[in-house]
Amino acid sequence: MKVTRKKLIDAARAVFAQKGLDLARIDEITDRADVGKGTFYYHFKSKPQLIREMIKGVMDELGAAMEDKCRGIGDLPALLDALMGAHIEFFCTRWEDFVLYFQGRTDLTLQEGYAGIETPFLDYLGRIETLVAGVIKHRLTPSVLRRIACAIAGLVSGYYSFAVIASGDEDIDATFRSLRGVMVMTLARFIQEAASAPTQATAGDVKPGS
Repeated sequence: MKVTRKKLIDAARAVFAQKGLDLARIDEITDRADVGKGTFYYHFKSKPQLIREMIKGVMDELGAAMEDKCRGIGDLPALLDALMGAHIEFFCTRWEDFVLYFQGRTDLTLQEGYAGIETPFLDYLGRIETLVAGVIKHRLTPSVLRRIACAIAGLVSGYYSFAVIASGDEDIDATFRSLRGVMVMTLARFIQEAASAPTQATAGDVKPGS
């Protein structure tokens, strides 16, 4: 059972990367997995359920990779560098997973998207917030931490999404590594300015992880 389910997920990953979430058909997934359509419905009720499970799996793995890479770091620039490194290492051999990550994130902006996929993305941002909050001495409000997490995630996903269009035969990950120091300095300055800006904490402002 687990082997067949993995075959379907691997096939879906390839089809989604090739055709997109909306255009991919179930029969294309089952053909690629070399199983019958009934087998798909034995494991998944629908394509949206498959998409939700796949996105959750990718975001959970990415979050765990970030936390593992950042464990024991107490310095903001070093933490940001580790966060960047975790994303590079995670996606460099998993381009299809990045496509799923990017398409899922884009889907969240649509009025009629795949219900339920927002939760893994919010959890992912929350894990970034907790990591950043752990190395900053100032107490930041949840709204400031969320902006910081969005900036970190946006730099990574934005770079990859444009680089694949413009890079040609370039090594995308090698280029990213060369820009990593600049990105870290930019983020560190942004966070330090956000942390030093006067804020009015409210009773509902609770630091993640507290």
